[in-house]
Amino acid sequence: MRLFGLKSCDTCRKALKLLPDAQFVDVRSDGLPQDVMARALTRFGETLLNTRSTTWRGLDETERTRAPADLLADHPALMKRPLIERDGELYLGWNEETRTALGAG
Repeated sequence: MRLFGLKSCDTCRKALKLLPDAQFVDVRSDGLPQDVMARALTRFGETLLNTRSTTWRGLDETERTRAPADLLADHPALMKRPLIERDGELYLGWNEETRTALGAG
């Protein structure tokens, strides 16, 4: 299981605490693997973008109209977190549905 997120993200830290066997990947320093990015965009589309983040608020209108893949390549912190990959399945966010699916309560 891999958990993609940011070291500084409180939600990612909560998820890691309940998923101790997960391998953490910091998308800011390590990036998001191209294959995972493609599958996440296919599965989640534009909801993969965190439009409530300070990074998003710092973008001008022209930048916000760019394709999600391009935005995430240039601004990894724009990804909604955490993105969790387990056995080929992807989960986005740390909500009740994700916790139940992963057996984390």
